[in-house]
Amino acid sequence: MPSEGWGVLHLFYVIDRERAAADPGAAKQVLAAVEALERDGHQALVSATLGHKADLGIMALGPDLARLQAFQAEVAGVPALRPATSFVSLTETSEYTSTEEQERERLAQNEGLGEEAVETRLEAWRTRMAKYREDKLHPNLPLKRLICFYPMAKRRKNNANWYQLPFEERRRLMGGHARVGMSYSGRVLQLITSSFAFDDWEWGVTLLADDPVALKEILYEMRFDEVSAVYSDFGPFLVGLLAEPAEAIRRAGLS
Repeated sequence: MPSEGWGVLHLFYVIDRERAAADPGAAKQVLAAVEALERDGHQALVSATLGHKADLGIMALGPDLARLQAFQAEVAGVPALRPATSFVSLTETSEYTSTEEQERERLAQNEGLGEEAVETRLEAWRTRMAKYREDKLHPNLPLKRLICFYPMAKRRKNNANWYQLPFEERRRLMGGHARVGMSYSGRVLQLITSSFAFDDWEWGVTLLADDPVALKEILYEMRFDEVSAVYSDFGPFLVGLLAEPAEAIRRAGLS
């Protein structure tokens, strides 16, 4: 088990229609695997993928990497499914989040608060940060109508090398990037997971929403932010229709 955070698997499959027709139990096998995973304290979001990159998508996450791998092997063993692509990552918190000392300094200097008022505000800040940390490391993902997933990495080109920027400059840029994301609170839920040492990209981005227009708008607006426009590269996008597992499996083509 990770010492911090949870493992996350994004698994995508193409359905072999001929084998699916010859194996009417395939849907039950996939559903049984999902239900067993959830009984073991893990989560699974199942979607029918739009487009021809895949038919069925499963986002599985939880504390035990061995259990996630066993789930992956169980689903891969269904003859009607052919793996299309996958992504492995870990949940994490942002390194650019303010520390308590930085927040104390901001309240005292920028807002001119006295010691007692600072402590009162800090207590509320600690509560918010505890919830933020829990939501990022151990998310309880809602069943929205749509899921969008894509991998990304920061550029390392000579004139746009993210990793050569000073930390405070990176922190300033990410603050502006985060403000764009926060403006979609309530419309789009965003989960950024780290894939350093786990996959070919550096992060995985999962977006959950009910309105497809919200997905389009947040990604379009973020393209104009300097972090995306100058310092980021993106991999393929996969979008799926989320539903209860049995319904999503049926929509994907297993009945």
